[in-house]
This record gives sequence, structure tokens and C-alpha cells, in this order.
Amino acid sequence: MALRKVKGAVERVFDKNLNDLVRGIRAHKDDEAKFIAQCIDEIKEELRQESIDVKSNAILKLCYLQMLGYDISWAAFNMVEVMSSSKFTYKRVGYLTASQAFREDTDVIMLTTNMIKKDFGSHQMYDAANALCGLSCFLTSDLAHDLANDIITLLSSSKPYIRKKAVLILYKVFLKYPDSLRPAFPKLKERLEDPDPGVQSAAVNVICELARKNPKNYLSLAPTFFKIMTSSTNNWMLIKIIKLFGSLTPLEPRLGKKLIEPLTNLIHSTSAMSLLYECINTVVAVLISISSGMPTHTSSIQLCVQKLRILIEDSDQNLKYLGLLAMAKILKTHPKAVQPHKDLILQCLDDKDESIRLRALDLLYGMVNKKNLMEIVKKLMSHMEKAEGTQYRDELLTKIIEICSQSNYQHVSNFEWYISILVELTNLEGTRHGKLIASQMLDVAIRVKSIRPFTVVQMGVLLQNSSLLTSSFFRTGISDVLYAAAWIAGEFNQHLQDPKQTLVDMLQDKVTNLPGRIQAVYVQNCLKLYSRLLKEAEENEDDDEANALTALMLDKLPKFVISEDLELQERAIFAVEFIKRIAKLQAEKRAIAEDVGVLFEGELNPVAPKAQRKVPIPEGLDLDEWINEPPSSSEEDDVPGASDNFVKTRTTMRSFDDEEKQPVQLTPEEQQKIGVGMNRKQLVQTSRNS
Repeated sequence: MALRKVKGAVERVFDKNLNDLVRGIRAHKDDEAKFIAQCIDEIKEELRQESIDVKSNAILKLCYLQMLGYDISWAAFNMVEVMSSSKFTYKRVGYLTASQAFREDTDVIMLTTNMIKKDFGSHQMYDAANALCGLSCFLTSDLAHDLANDIITLLSSSKPYIRKKAVLILYKVFLKYPDSLRPAFPKLKERLEDPDPGVQSAAVNVICELARKNPKNYLSLAPTFFKIMTSSTNNWMLIKIIKLFGSLTPLEPRLGKKLIEPLTNLIHSTSAMSLLYECINTVVAVLISISSGMPTHTSSIQLCVQKLRILIEDSDQNLKYLGLLAMAKILKTHPKAVQPHKDLILQCLDDKDESIRLRALDLLYGMVNKKNLMEIVKKLMSHMEKAEGTQYRDELLTKIIEICSQSNYQHVSNFEWYISILVELTNLEGTRHGKLIASQMLDVAIRVKSIRPFTVVQMGVLLQNSSLLTSSFFRTGISDVLYAAAWIAGEFNQHLQDPKQTLVDMLQDKVTNLPGRIQAVYVQNCLKLYSRLLKEAEENEDDDEANALTALMLDKLPKFVISEDLELQERAIFAVEFIKRIAKLQAEKRAIAEDVGVLFEGELNPVAPKAQRKVPIPEGLDLDEWINEPPSSSEEDDVPGASDNFVKTRTTMRSFDDEEKQPVQLTPEEQQKIGVGMNRKQLVQTSRNS
């Protein structure tokens, strides 16, 4: 026996320790995998030895290899052996490796229950703490069930170090074994008043995490938390408590009235920005829950806004972002308190951080009124010209339109200015919001009659802009504004200063570069312009002008007929045939302008999206009843005329077959392709194969 011990001691001298393993891996960069495989074989040999020292050294090396990504689950039993060692240094290695390698499905976990209980009851404080730390990483529902009472007992330990770790691991126990919460809660509640600040902070953390799922269950602890909040100087614990009060206040509004004063005092006194931010958030939540319109709380809101201004002006980007977020929350309920700080928000648009610029844009949306709308939009327009990145410029464009159009153009007092802004936005290269701009142009032109003369003139300018007809604008979608321009110029053509020039612009060859749906609107509105010009020519008895207009239409419209877009094709064919008919009537010296104008008479009025709901349903009308009962499959043969039509079709087919005297002969391969002579199953299989 003595000889064996001496031999084992000599062999351990030559065993590789962790330092040797690390040096070896660094020295074998070219064949690292081969070297590690050799080391694993050596570790397996070491684990077969009886010496706990050798096994502990081997497990420590496996712990390092596991961090490199190697699977060490095969050594789970050996880890348990090292964990059960009476020597703390070895026990610590075993728990450390187990915390990294053990999973819920690890078989040997069941062997650790009694060992962990033994460590909990150890006279050595660090044995129990080591077991608590390791257990938190591989706790299963079975372990939580078996060890819950032992952990609850540790809450009454005389050592604060043990109590703190026991409190913290309880959260994991509650997640794995929820039934343990009820017996553990009284002792956990006692730890809120623990004389040791570390234990008290741990208890606050656990209860606050539990309250995130169901705050109502912890409303009874509000007096205890209020006492801690007014007496503690631990900022991190105060943040947790203040967050908890923010979730409890909606459940108990009376609590909010008591929180205003201590929270206000904290806002005045604290220099910690994180605590300041949470206090402001909670004050806002409290004021919302207790009817924030009360004049007695105006000073609290003003204080919060002033403190948030300090955050926004700070050079730290994170604080600036948080300040903008909190300011946005106050803006929803107290917009008048935020509006005086418009200049500060506008300055944030020049920030290098795009996320801060986007938050500033969101704030500006709520700060707009009739007095400052033009100023804010002017600032955004100038900022958009020098902005980098298509995505951010698109966001700016969208926000400009949202700011102006919110609440049915509530803040727009000069619609000529707004139309000019929309036209200016069409010059923005790379934007993909052409449809949005077009919809705004159409909406304003239809709903605001007084603006139509100015709008039509601006649309005429857009139609003359040949740059909008280039392929680059077509790809980005800004050419969609020509859809609105063509429709407005055609529908309200009485306001055009030079309708003939507009007609020529709409018939130019570059128009064919546009999408088919836009070309279709061009064709339709060319007819409206032609109708007006034809009427003016006949009123002036200028036959040459009328004939020239007709010739222009017949010369330019046929290029739309060959389009692949079906709607455009249909409209173009109708327009060409319509103009040809007019040309024949003009040749007969007949006045036709009045008859043509009838086609486009009448004015389109705006209709609210929900207007149809207000139309009463006539008595006796059942909208769910069939107007004509759909025929069933058995009744199709009884429909009058259906059989006659079928017979006529069959007769026609027979007459066609009679003309083709010689039948077509198909090869077997051709028959197989079309499914001749196959049943349904064979036909489906053939189609799948093909």
C-alpha cells in the first residue's frame, strides 16, 4: 500500500495540470484538434485512477475544454465524485464543472440530492455557499421539490452570506417548483427587513422579479417597500422598488398619491441618472393613474420635464435617448409642458446617432400646433436636404406628411404652402413614398375647393418635369406623383393656364416609360383635356384648331394600344376609336364638343370612409338573402336555354369535326403526356412526374 502511494505521487509529478494544457494548446495551433484529442485520452486515464487529487486535476482540465466547446458529458459521474470530496478546493472544482456541464436530462443529477443536503448542513460556511451557487445552474424540478425545505431553512441562518445566497436561489426554486412559494413567502417577507443590506437587497430583487408576472399578489407588501424607499440609500435597490411601485399604482390609485412626495424628493436630491430616470417614469405613471389633469400636480410634471432636459443635453448618448423616451411619455398626457422645449428637440435632429434623431421626430409629431407648424416643417425640410441614408430621409418625408395631415389637417392654415411642400418633396431622389405624396395631393385637391386653382397650376409644372419620366424615378416609385398630377390636371382642367401645353406634355413619348396604371390615367385625362380644348375651338369657330387637336390625339394615342398592361390597352383602344368617330363627324362639319363634354360632366365630392355605414337599409331588404338562388349541380340541366346552348355548341363542334375528315393519330408517348387511356390515379401520378 505504501509503495502504491509513492508510485502514485511520482506519477502525479508528471501529470499535466491546467497550465500545461493551456500552453500545449497554444503551442499546437496547426494541429490543435489532434493535440486536444490526445489530452482527452490522457484525462480519461487519469479519471480511472483512485486518487481524488488526480481526478480533481482531470475535471479542472475538462472544465476548460468545455469552455472551448468540447462535450464532456461522458465524465458526469466523475464530476459527482469530485463534488463529494471532503476537501473544499476539490469540491469547488466539481461544482464549477457541474454548473457548466450538467443539463436537466443529465442522468447522474439524481445522485447529487443527498450530497447537496449534506453540504447545506456543513459547519463550513463556504461548503453551503458553494452548493447553493452550483445548484442554481443545474436545478431541476425534482431537485427543487426535494431541496426546497432545506433552502427555506437556510433563510434563518446566522450567517448573512448564506442567507443572501439562499434568498437568491429561491427565485429559481419558485420557477421550477411553484408550490414552494406559499410556504417560503413568510420567511422571504421577513428578509425584507433583514439587518444586512445585502440580504435585504436580494429579497427585494426576488420579490420584484416575481411581481413582474402578477403585481396584484404583492400589493400587501406596499407599506414595507414604502418604508425601504424612504430610508434606503442603495440606488439599485431603490430602482427596483420604484419600478415595482410603477406596476402597483394602476392597481391601487390611492398608493400613487402617497408616492408623489417621496418621488419628487428623490428627483430633487439624487445625482444618479439611472435612479432619476426611473423616478420620472414612475411619476408619469402615477399621475396618469390618479387623474393627471389636477392642477396640484403641475409642478411635479414641470420638475420632471426640467430634469429630462438635463438628460437630453447630456453628452452621453444613452442618457439622451432615455430622456427623449421619457419626454415622449409625458407628451401624451401633458403636451403643453413639453412644447416649450421644441428648440431642444430640433437640435437633436443634428445628432450623429440615427436612433436619437428618430425619437426626436416622434416627439415633434406631438408638439406641432398652428403657430409652429411651418417653422418645424421648414427645419425638417432643410435637415432632409443634408441627411445621409435613404431610409432616414424616407422617415423624414413620412413624418413631414404625418405632421401636416394629422387630425384632418387640423394645424394647416395655408394649403397653398402645403401643396408647395408636397411638390418640393417630389424632388427628393431615392424616396419610395411616391404613393404617399400622390394620395396627399389628391386628398387636398378634392376636399379643399379654394386650393384647386393653385394645385392645378402646380400639377401642370410636374407634368412638364421630364426628370420624373426617367427610369431611375420609375424604379424608386416617386413617379407615382404623376398619377395624381395627371388626374388633378384633367379633372379640374378649367383652372389650367395652358391646357394645350399640358395635353402635349401628357402625350410625349417618354410617358411610355411609366407603369401601365399611370399611363392609363394619362389616357383617360387626355380625353378630358381634349374635350375642353375642342369646346373652346368650336366656341371660337376655329375649325383648323379643332382638326389639329384631333390629329394630335390620333397621332399620339396609338402608342398606348401596344402596351402589355390590359387596362391601359382597353382605355387606349376606346380612346382611339372614340377620336376616330369624332374625326368623321368633324369631316361632316358637325358640332360635337357639347356632346363630348357630357361624358365628363359632374363634380366628384369627397366621401368619408365610414359614410356607407350611415346609409339606412331600406325596409324589406335582406342583404344576406340571395337575389337569384344558385343552381345546384342536379338542376343545371333544367335551366331554360342551357340545353339549347349546349346542343348548339355540340352541333358547331360536329360541323367543325366534319370538315376535318382525317382523324389525328397520336403516338403512345403523346397519349401518355395528355393522359389518354389513363385512370385518375395514373393521370395524377404522370402529372407529378412531369
